[in-house]
Amino acid sequence: MRWHEQVVRFGAAARELRWSSGASPHVHPRPSIPGRPLPRNAPPRLQSGRLRLPPGPLLSPASTTPPPARPRPGPLVGSALVHMTARVAAAVAVAVLVAAAAAALLPGAAAEWSLTKKGTVVSYDERSLMIDGKRDLFFSGAIHYPRSPPEMWPKLIKLAKLGGLNTIETYVFWNGHEPEPGKYYFEGRFDLIKFLKVIRDNDMYAIVRIGPFIQAEWNHGGLPYWLREIGHIIFRANNEPFKREMEKFVRFIVQKLKDAEMFASQGGPIILAQIENEYGNIKKDHAIEGDKYLEWAAQMAISTATGVPWIMCKQSSAPGEVIPTCNGRHCGDTWTLRDKNKPRLWTENWTAQFRTFGDQLALRSAEDIAYSVLRFFAKGGTLVNYYMYHGGTNFGRTGASYVLTGYYDEAPMDEYGMCKEPKFGHLRDLHNVIKSYHKAFLWGKQSFEILGHGYEVHNYELPEEKLCLSFLSNNNTGEDGTVVFRGEKFYVPSRSVSILADCKNVVYNTKRVFVQHSERSFHTSDENNKNSKWEMYSETIPKYRKTTLRTKEPMEQYNQTKDASDYLWYTTSFRLESDDLPFRGDIRPVVQVKSTAHAVIGFSNDAFVGTARGSKRDKSFVFEKPIDLKIGVNHIALLSSSMGMKDSGGELVEVKGGIQDCTVLGLNTGTLDLQGNGWGHKAKLEGEDKKIYTEKGMAKFQWKPAQNDLPITWYKRYFDEPDGDDPIVLDMSSMSKGMIFVNGEGVGRYWTSFKTLAGHPSQAV
Repeated sequence: MRWHEQVVRFGAAARELRWSSGASPHVHPRPSIPGRPLPRNAPPRLQSGRLRLPPGPLLSPASTTPPPARPRPGPLVGSALVHMTARVAAAVAVAVLVAAAAAALLPGAAAEWSLTKKGTVVSYDERSLMIDGKRDLFFSGAIHYPRSPPEMWPKLIKLAKLGGLNTIETYVFWNGHEPEPGKYYFEGRFDLIKFLKVIRDNDMYAIVRIGPFIQAEWNHGGLPYWLREIGHIIFRANNEPFKREMEKFVRFIVQKLKDAEMFASQGGPIILAQIENEYGNIKKDHAIEGDKYLEWAAQMAISTATGVPWIMCKQSSAPGEVIPTCNGRHCGDTWTLRDKNKPRLWTENWTAQFRTFGDQLALRSAEDIAYSVLRFFAKGGTLVNYYMYHGGTNFGRTGASYVLTGYYDEAPMDEYGMCKEPKFGHLRDLHNVIKSYHKAFLWGKQSFEILGHGYEVHNYELPEEKLCLSFLSNNNTGEDGTVVFRGEKFYVPSRSVSILADCKNVVYNTKRVFVQHSERSFHTSDENNKNSKWEMYSETIPKYRKTTLRTKEPMEQYNQTKDASDYLWYTTSFRLESDDLPFRGDIRPVVQVKSTAHAVIGFSNDAFVGTARGSKRDKSFVFEKPIDLKIGVNHIALLSSSMGMKDSGGELVEVKGGIQDCTVLGLNTGTLDLQGNGWGHKAKLEGEDKKIYTEKGMAKFQWKPAQNDLPITWYKRYFDEPDGDDPIVLDMSSMSKGMIFVNGEGVGRYWTSFKTLAGHPSQAV
C-alpha cells in the first residue's frame, strides 16, 4: 500500500529530502524486546510525532460524519503543518515500526458473559461494592476509547485482563459526542457502545465517568465550545443555563447506554457511573452555591435510574447515596473518607504524570505504585483504578493546552499498546496475590498494630475458617528494617508493604520485583521512500485590506476560531514618512506584542521576523523582534496559535487568548501605538479551510518541489506502508512545530523545537 504523508510547517522547509537516519526521514524495522515475541496481529496506528496507522480511518472529534474508509490498496497521504521553526537542517518525516513488548494476543472467541444478568443488583456497604449481595475486589484500568483506534480495543482489553484487571474505566467525551448542539456523533474512535461491548466480550466490568466535565488533559475539559456562546452561562455552577445543557447530555448518554443494555442491572458491564469530576478543586470558587450545584447534580444523576451506584471523585464526602472517591498518588495515606457507611474507592491512581511540551520525562516506579495500592488496601480499600493503564494518543486537536500528543506513555501499557515492564508484571502479581486471599480480606475481622517507628501491620482474620491476611508496612524513607510480628522476624525494605499469607508467610513485597525490564527500540525501514519526493505549498500572508473581519483593536482569539482551528491571523497596516525611520542603517525598529495565546509568528511586509511562545506555566508572553520598515505603507501580520484549550479551573468559561498592546519601538518620532490602529482577522489557515490534507483538497493547490527556510508551509509525500502489522511511528525530530495528517486524518500536534531543560524535545516520535 502507498500512503501519503503531508506536513505543514511555519519556518524552514525540507532541505534534504530523503529517508535516512538522524534528522532525515526514514522507516525503521520493528523494534524487539528480548525474550518477547513480536505480535503479528497488532493493529498499527497513527499519531502526531507517532504514526499509529489502523486498518480503518481515524476520526476527528469535531467531525459529524465519518470519513470514507481507507482504500486498500491505495496511496497513503500524509500531510503535516509545520511552523515556528528555527532553521531545520532536514525537514523530513520518518515512519518507524515499533515491536510489541508483550506476547501476541491471538484472536479468539469472546468470553461468555457471566458477571451480570438482567436484574443484577449493584450495591455497597461500608466494606466494598457488592454484586448481587456479594462483596468483591475491583482492579480497574483507565483506557479512553477516543485515544486509541477501535482496531486496538480488543487487544488492549485482553492485555489488561492478563494484567490482573477485572474492570475498565473510561470517561465520556461530551465535545466529541456533541460537537454541535443536538448533533451527536458515535462513530470510529467515539463509538462508546462498541468499546463497552469489547469490555463485555472479555468478561470484565466497566466504570463510566460521564462527568460531563472530565478535565482528562482533554481539550476544554470535554465541554463543547458552543456552551461558551450560551448567554449568562457559568460552567459547573448553580447556573440554570449550564445545568440545563448538562442534564440534557447526561440523560441522553444514560438512555443510549440503557438502549444498548450496558448497565449491570440490565446484564451489562457497567457497575459504576460518575457525575461531575474533581469538584473539590473549584468548590471554593462557588462557596455555598457549589454545595447546591453538587446536590442538584447528585439528585439528577440518581433520578436517571441506572440501577448502579453513582460516584463523585476527589471528594471526602458526597450527597446522599453518591459515593465519594479519591484521586491521587497515595490515597491510603492522604485521604479521609467521612462517610463511614460507604466503601473506600480510588478512581485515579496516577501511574505516571501527564506531560506538556517542554516537560522532562516524568516517571513513577512500579514499586511506588504497588506500595500505594497496598497501603490503600491495608486500610480497607477495595477498588483501585490505574489512571492511566493505557494512555494512547491525543489525536487531531483533542489535547488540552500544551499537552503532548502522546498521553501517559509510561503507563503499564504504553502508547502503542505494549507492556511497560516491570510496571505491568509487578502490578499483575499484586492483583493475583490479593485475589487469592479475597475471602479473608473482604470478610475478615480487621485489626491494626504499631510495631515500631514507621512500622505497622493491618490484619484481616476469619478465625473460624483459619484464614488470615496481613499487610506489613515500613513507611520509613531510606531505612530498611527488621520487625517482630507474632513471634516471627520479618525484614521489610523502606517504603514497602509485605503481604503475609496466613499472617506469617511473605508472598509479596512491593519492592521485590521479579519481572524482567522491557526496552523499546525503533528500527528504520528503508523500503518506503522509493519513487516519492516531498512537495510543498506555502500559505499567503494576509494583509489588512484583504480581510473581511476588521475591528479597531485586536479581537479575542477563541471567539473567532471557535475551537475549529488553532490559528488566527492578526494584521494591520500603517504609513511611515522618511523622518519616522531611523537615520542609521544599523538601527532597526522593534515590534512588541503581548500575547495570551500559546505562540506567535511574526511577519513584516511579508518577511518572516521571528517567533515567541508561552508555556503551561507562563500565562502570557511578549513577542519582541526587530523588523525592517519602509517609507510608505507597511504591513504587520501575526499568526497567533493555540496548542489546545484549557481543561480545568473555575474560570474556564472566561479563558481568553490572542494578542494585545502592539507597539513599534525605535522610530525617530517615538513609539507607534498600533493597538487602536485597525486590525484585520482571518481564522484558520487557507490549507485548513480548503482541506489541503485530503486527496480532494490537494488538487486545489499548486505544489512545488520542497525547499528549506520557507515559513508557513505545507509539505506532502507518498510512501509505501511497511510490511507487517506492528505499530508505525513518525520521527519528527527534524521538524519544529505544527500538525500531521495521514490519509486526511489529523494525527496530532508536534512541537519538537520546544526543548526541555536538558535540550531535548518532550516528544519527537
